[in-house]
Parts: sequence; structure tokens; C-alpha cells
Amino acid sequence: MKNYISDRTDTASTDCSDRICSSVSAKAGARNRKSSKSSLWSAFLVSAFSLFDTHSDSRVCHKKSQATGTRSHGWSEVVKRVTNIGSMRRIQERVLGYKTNVSNSISDIWLLGVCYRICLEGPSQEAVHSNGYAAFSEDFCSRILMTYRKGFVSIGDSKYSSDVHWGCMLRSSQMLVAQALLVHRLGRSWRKPLHQPFDRDYIEILHMFGDSEDSPFSIHNLVKAGESYALAPGSWVGPYAMCRRWETLIRSKIEKEGLQDKSFPMAIYVVSGDEDGERGGAPVLCIEDASRNCSEFSKNQIEWSPILLLVPLVLGLDKVNPRYLPLLAATFTFPQSLGILGGRPGASTYIVGAQDDKVFYLDPHEVQQAVNINKDDMEADTSSYHCNVIRQIPLESIDPSLAIGFYCRDKDDFDDFCSRASELAAESNGAPLFTVTQSRHSPKSSRSHEADFLDAADDAEGSAQDDWQLL
Repeated sequence: MKNYISDRTDTASTDCSDRICSSVSAKAGARNRKSSKSSLWSAFLVSAFSLFDTHSDSRVCHKKSQATGTRSHGWSEVVKRVTNIGSMRRIQERVLGYKTNVSNSISDIWLLGVCYRICLEGPSQEAVHSNGYAAFSEDFCSRILMTYRKGFVSIGDSKYSSDVHWGCMLRSSQMLVAQALLVHRLGRSWRKPLHQPFDRDYIEILHMFGDSEDSPFSIHNLVKAGESYALAPGSWVGPYAMCRRWETLIRSKIEKEGLQDKSFPMAIYVVSGDEDGERGGAPVLCIEDASRNCSEFSKNQIEWSPILLLVPLVLGLDKVNPRYLPLLAATFTFPQSLGILGGRPGASTYIVGAQDDKVFYLDPHEVQQAVNINKDDMEADTSSYHCNVIRQIPLESIDPSLAIGFYCRDKDDFDDFCSRASELAAESNGAPLFTVTQSRHSPKSSRSHEADFLDAADDAEGSAQDDWQLL
């Protein structure tokens, strides 16, 4: 697992494995409060650009072989660096508006396929802080947030004018699909502008998720798409049913409006197991199925189209089996990553990144007034669609029932995704998240250069099938 991630980031990362981290106690921080204030003004006056050099750690790396006689000097450097870090974080929170509720790790952060270096290594082998955390914060706060809303027009014939207490999975899925549309129309490097007028594509995407039947991907239309599954307003749904809702909604729009409908410019493929994803074995991504979905989406006009891949999984009983945790974290290193629908049991969130054994997430459980963005209003107030509070939870604490999303722009991007997925499966010790095959009748992965991980799954001690449950 470690080798897999490092192989993908050789050009952007430096190995810090020969260094260990030392923490500073709260008492040490209190004794140096005066030093902290001094450091704050010092850092502020050095350069205006230092406002953007945020740091997230209260631990500083030093070499294992450091002599005992130099430890006193080392602790002085630790305290000095911690006070500087605390000062810069407070400046950023007050001036830029970013707030954090995260660990103080200096490890790399992976956010939807992008790596942010928090700690670099200088010429003297000392740990130096990069501006990676500031860039990560800007990226995180640019992701679209969907939350509980109140005061919208009642859903269908029901009396529900709010989705409070039951709509968190729907909102989490809206965030994932909105991210797919952002990447498709504006690119992964897009960040929310600081000033109006906004990008037309950005405003049009927000309009699609308004809280009315006129918005194609509103909670109203998602609920309607669940009628074939006997799902009604007020009922909580799991990741598998949510993925099928999106499939039903998108395909019905394509059948009704054809290619003239530009609201969802990509095919959708729910990756399931041998029994349509309901029980037994890891899901199988079939390349022929993906190709057929692209052809159906384009009415056979083009050979391949952009495609949204949704992979619903159940990875344990009450909690995620630990052997799947590094695999889940590794999916955030994929350039095609759209994150994970998951969270704590009964409380869905949108998980967008990973650092060490923790994950970053957007929380839909805040209640806000219903808003419908006019697609022609480039100066609309979009503040309720973004979050400036960065949150983490332990990866091991998430619900074992979840769904992973990926977006592939074209055939080359899809081939790259299949290659990465096959490599990850080959390194799973017989317990892959999902596998890749050319056709439903193929006994092996379509990537001939990969290890025969399907055979390994049969021979591995403790088959992965034991952890798969009825969704």
C-alpha cells in the first residue's frame, strides 16, 4: 500500500520516513504564550505573503540519531516553531476565514486526487513548512456543500418542506455529483473566485441542485426517482439505493430529453457484484459494460463519453474491516477521485480527502434556509454552498456501508483509472474493494501486466466474501 502511493507521487514528494515526530505538551505552550505573541507580530511583519503560509502541526520532525547533548536545543526549536505555527493559524482563521478542527499531522494530505505537502525537507535535512496547508484549505473550501434545507415547496404530494433528520444521504450524494460536474465543466484546478461576478458554469451547477422540481437534481427529483424502490420522503436510504436513484434519474432524463439535455453531460455506471450488488463478493467493474453505457448515453454517436462511476460497498458488520482501510485511503490518490459517500452510522457525510489514518469531510447536517439560484444571476449569494470549517474523523470510525465515486473524462482517463484500480486490487492481499475485468465472462483482470489478483483472492486466507453483507 505504501509503495503504491509513493510510486504515484515520486515527482511531488520527499520521503520523511527516516524522521520521527515529537509532540509539545500543553504546559510548554502555556509557558511560552508571550513568545507566541511575539512570534505572531514577527511573522506578520516579515512579509504580507506569510499570511498564506499556513501550518497545521504542533509536532516537529527530528532525526532519530540526534545526540543527547543537543536535545535541549532541539526542544527550543520545537517550542519556537510551535508558537510560530499557532500564530500563523490564528492569522489565517481571522483574515482568510478558514477554520480548522483537524489533527496537527505534518503528513501529506490527499484531497480528491491532489496531494498537498505540509512538511518539506530543507538542504540541512530539517523539516520546513510549505504553503501546502493554505492551498489545501482553499481547495477544500471551494468544494460545493449541500446541507439540510427548510422552507422549500413540499415534495410531491407529501407535507415535507424540509429534509432535516432524513436527507443527509441525499445531500451527500448531491455533493459528489456536483463535484463531478465541477471537474467536467471547470476542471479540477478550479477554485471559487473571491469576488463576483462568478463563472457561468459554476452558477449553472448550483442552479441544478436547487430545492424545487425545476432544478434537475433537486431533492424533489431524487425522491421521485426512488419511487420504483418504494422509497418515500422522510425515509433514510443507504449508499446502494442512493446510487440506484441517481442511475434512474439520469437515465430517465436522457430517455426523455435525449442529447439536447446538457444538465448531465456524462454516462453513469453503478459498479455492482455478480448478484447486482446486493450480496456476495467484491463488485466487478466490467469494461464492456462501461463502454455500452457510454454508447447508450451518446445514442451511438461517439465511441466513448465522460462517465461517472459509482461503487457501493459494504466492508464489514458494525465497522470497516481494518484490511480495507489503506485501500480506501489510497482511492483519494486517484486523479479520477470524487470521494466517498459515508460517515458515521445513520449520519451520512461526503468524505473528500485523507491524511494518515483520518479523513476530511463535508457535513450536510447543518440546517439552512432553502435557496434557489437563478442560472443567469452571476452575482448570486453562494455562501451557503461552501464551508470554511475543515473537519476530520478517524477513517476506522466510518460506517462500513459506503459508496466511492470516480469521474473519467475520456477513454484514456478511463484506461488510467482501470490500471490504478487493478494495481490497488493486486496489492490487496486477496481482499480488493472491487476488481476490473474486460467482460462478464472474463475470469481475470483485463490488465495483462497486473498480477492475477482474482486467483489470489480465491487462495487467500480469510476470503473477503465473509465481510460482504446484504446492502
